[in-house]
This record gives sequence, C-alpha cells and structure tokens, in this order.
Amino acid sequence: MAALDHAPPPFFKRGPAPLALLSFYVAFAVALFVLDLRFHALDALRQAISLGVDPLQRLAQAPLRMLAEGSEYFVALETLENENRALKAAQLEAAPDLLRLAQLEAENERLRRLLDLQARDKAVGRAARILYTARDPFSRRVYLDKGQQQNLVPGQPVIDEKGIVGQVTRVFPFSAEVTLITDKQQAVPVQILRTGQRSVVFGLGNGQVELKYIPANADVQVGDLLVTSGLDGIYLPGFPVAQVAHVERDSAYAFARIVATPTAAVEHHGVVMVLDPHPPQAPHPEPLPEKSGQKTKSAASTRKH
Repeated sequence: MAALDHAPPPFFKRGPAPLALLSFYVAFAVALFVLDLRFHALDALRQAISLGVDPLQRLAQAPLRMLAEGSEYFVALETLENENRALKAAQLEAAPDLLRLAQLEAENERLRRLLDLQARDKAVGRAARILYTARDPFSRRVYLDKGQQQNLVPGQPVIDEKGIVGQVTRVFPFSAEVTLITDKQQAVPVQILRTGQRSVVFGLGNGQVELKYIPANADVQVGDLLVTSGLDGIYLPGFPVAQVAHVERDSAYAFARIVATPTAAVEHHGVVMVLDPHPPQAPHPEPLPEKSGQKTKSAASTRKH
C-alpha cells in the first residue's frame, strides 16, 4: 500500500506543463486576433473555410427548406385564390389611373427637359434570399445566397418592397454578409420627408434606429417618414428608411432623443433586392474668376461703344 502513494518516476513525465501550454495558446490566440483586426490576415482563411463549408450548410438546410416550402404550398392554395380575386378587383379599380400613367410620365419628362433638371437615377439590382442570421447576439447581420459569383461587392445597398434593409459588408464566393440598419455600427444619412431636414440614423441593436443630432426645438413629430438623403453616395435618395415612433425633448440637452421604427422587414427573413453600386458623379467645373485687369478693360470697351 505504501508503494501506491509514491509519485511516478520522472521517466514517465513527458511534455510541457499545463500552465505553459495554456499561456502559449492564449498568446497565440491574442496574436491572431491582433493580426486579423489590424491587417486582416485571416480574410483568405475565411474565404477558404466559407468555400468548403457552404455545400454542407446548404445540404443541412435543404430538408427544413423542403418541408417548409411543401407545407406552404398546400396551405397557400386557398389564400392565393382569394388574393387573385382581390387583385383582379383592385386592377379594375386602378385601370383609369394606369391608363393615364404613360401620359403623365411623358409630361413629366417634357417638364424636366424644359426646366433642365437631371432625371433621378434608376435603381438596378438583383434578388437574393436570406439564408440565415449571424450567431452573434450583439450584432444584426444576415447572410444571402449570392456572393462573388454573382458580382456582389461590399458596400451595395439592400432593400425590400418597403424600404432600406441594410448594406453588404462582406462577400464570400457563394454568399454575402449584410449588416442591417438596426446594427449599432450602421449609420444611414436621412432626411425628414415632411420638412426636408437632414440628419443621420444609427442602429440601436434592438430592432429600432435613433435619429441623432436633431435640435430639441426642431419640427419633428411622431409618424414622420425618414428617407435616404443620398449624401453618402451609397444609398440613392428617396428610399424609405424608418418612421418616427417616439420623440423625447429635455431642456437640459441640446438635442432631442428620437427613436424610429424601420419601414422594411429588417428583422424578418425573406427575399431582398441587392442594388448595384451607385456610380460617383463627376463634380461640375467651376468657372474661372476673371482677372481684374481684363474685367476693367472689358467694362471700358463697353462704355466706349
């Protein structure tokens, strides 16, 4: 029994101490974190992992997708028939306005030419399906089923049928990451449609956005619609972003606290539209100032004549 209490001979102790291994792995992880944060050293590794894992993700999601689509097909037949009848009735009611639409567009185009106004840029893009959301509970990101193979690039705006959803922030070979406008690190330049006042909305991380840098005495009301101003060169002007839900004014602060609810289905899965990048507009050349001598000479010649 006394022999069992003895420690094993040093011959059987192999490898470094557990504390040394822990210190090495912690230092290695911190070094990788710093290199990726400062120099993006692991982007190529992420691309390779995404390329290898993407088929497995699609295969794992296939049964659930097939089950959901099958159940929706059998449940939605009666709903589609009712909607079809309602759409036909609405089409008949809107027929007079639709028949006049072509004439109104032609008149609008002639007025723009007469007033020498620049026609508003037309939005062009492609549809994409949201595959899944990010696993990080502190961020608001989703992943699309299109990526570099469909010519997606970071910075493209993403919309749905109701307004702005977010912006493409990272692109993989067959998928893309979209940061929603409700994310805390996302900002969108907007203007109040009713008054035209410009500002910026920031995500709150809870499904809402906050309109910042608005003076406490500004004319902002609950229900005001916020649309993109187009000042950032990313979002075309005029797209709905959010609707003011709460206005809090305090005389002790210079700015009011304004919370708005996104108009788009930001927190719901579905199909979205990825718009093509907005081409930068060339600045108009400013006229060169006339020299004082030339201006005086031209004025003198005018008086002589």
